[in-house]
Amino acid sequence: MHKYFPTQEIGSLKKPSWLLNIVKDPGISHEDKAKARNDAALLNIRTLEDIGLDIIYDGEVRRVEMYEEPVRHIKGFEFAGRVRSWDNKYYRKARVIRDVAYQSNFHATEFKFIKENSKHRIKVPVTGAYTLADWSFDEFYKSKSDFVIALAKKVVRPLIKDLVKAGARLIQIDEPAATTHPAEMDIFRESVNESVKGINAKFVIHACFSGNDYSVLAPQMPEIKAKQYTLEFANRDSWNLGVSDRERKGYHVLKLFKEYGFKGEIGIGVTDVHNDRIEPPRLVRDRIIYSAKALGDPSKIYVNPDCGLRTRTRSVAFEKLKAMVEGTKMARMAMSA
Repeated sequence: MHKYFPTQEIGSLKKPSWLLNIVKDPGISHEDKAKARNDAALLNIRTLEDIGLDIIYDGEVRRVEMYEEPVRHIKGFEFAGRVRSWDNKYYRKARVIRDVAYQSNFHATEFKFIKENSKHRIKVPVTGAYTLADWSFDEFYKSKSDFVIALAKKVVRPLIKDLVKAGARLIQIDEPAATTHPAEMDIFRESVNESVKGINAKFVIHACFSGNDYSVLAPQMPEIKAKQYTLEFANRDSWNLGVSDRERKGYHVLKLFKEYGFKGEIGIGVTDVHNDRIEPPRLVRDRIIYSAKALGDPSKIYVNPDCGLRTRTRSVAFEKLKAMVEGTKMARMAMSA
């Protein structure tokens, strides 16, 4: 893996239409559907490898959705109905009606397949306890804190333990809800620390931008047991070239992380996942160079899209990733000059 600016995807990619047609067809056998999922996973793995990413997964091709998939496998939930998340994406929202309980490693099949079919470094995305609770109706616990911590201790931690036993070394805890309720950041911090307690692995937190410019996250970062944060920056940055504060307004908050004493890694979002415009590699280069200078240590910068690319067509997503990899190469050359 490269010393400077390793590249990675955040997780989700749009599923191939042929896979969806097969999975939804009641006339196709379970065995043939399983084979189709393997084929789709292998297609994503090889595509991400060929594009040149250093750290990969399978585009979460076997998962229904980042919330619904784990909830299906956790005791204590029942589904209530469909709600809109963002863009025109929907998910089935659930209510918790009794104490939650872990049943089995519901990511075992996908991880085993990726491990057997790629020599690249693998990062396993896992939906975090805070987001699972925040996106659910609570009809059992006395407080949100009780609900979140129960999920952390009784579901997320056992899941991560099983993944690590299976060989996972890099775990990304997806927490898109992390900063949506600033008054609950203590709950979020505790939930992550309880989720990873006693587990020997590298942990990454992925949190989306929620209108507060990560200002509520920054004070918590040194106290959370995660080595890396993959965050959204490109969505609010300008498309002008340059490495000054004026051009790179979307990345100013990196200085705040440093001020609060965070000494870990930052996966900087250099690709906007909410539009089809392909970022020019030179723009990606400038975003990386600015970030490296702002954080003060280029070895702590990783490069990724703002979020998962499932909202974009596969062709657009892959073109964005190609531009990201090309821009990263340009940034490495600039840093070594």
